[in-house]
Amino acid sequence: MTESRFTVEHVRLTSDKPFGKVTAAFEARLGKFDPEVQKELARGGDLQTARTRMEAMVGPSGFMLFSTSDHGALLGIVGERRKAVQYVVGNPLFAVEMTRHAIGAGLYAPLRVLIYEADGKTCIEYDKPSSLFGQFGDSQVDKMAASLDRKLADLAAEAMR
Repeated sequence: MTESRFTVEHVRLTSDKPFGKVTAAFEARLGKFDPEVQKELARGGDLQTARTRMEAMVGPSGFMLFSTSDHGALLGIVGERRKAVQYVVGNPLFAVEMTRHAIGAGLYAPLRVLIYEADGKTCIEYDKPSSLFGQFGDSQVDKMAASLDRKLADLAAEAMR
């Protein structure tokens, strides 16, 4: 067994824009991942067809939505319901450009973003992809991760405008 440590750069943006408007703007810039395309690949489906279908799933941000988790509703279990949603976002075509060089990059793809309300403000938080993927020490992974940094920063900024 090996263990390693690395530094993660965490981003937190805040805005007076209402939570519902931020989440709506965020979601509007995402495509929607259809897991059926992955199932078809596993069954030996046509590679170019799969790529074409994935390209069509991408939203204006370059990302697609894989899933959400309503952490605010979960907090209801302890009597502290609030507005907080975790988004799992990414692009399988970006992911394979990293995992082909460092399979461990699959641990962090897709990415996670948390949007929540605190003290009357809406917050977006995420870990910078370059800091997550940088641990693999691969220049091709680093190049894609830097691109993901820009895309994720642009997506968050657009949602907050």
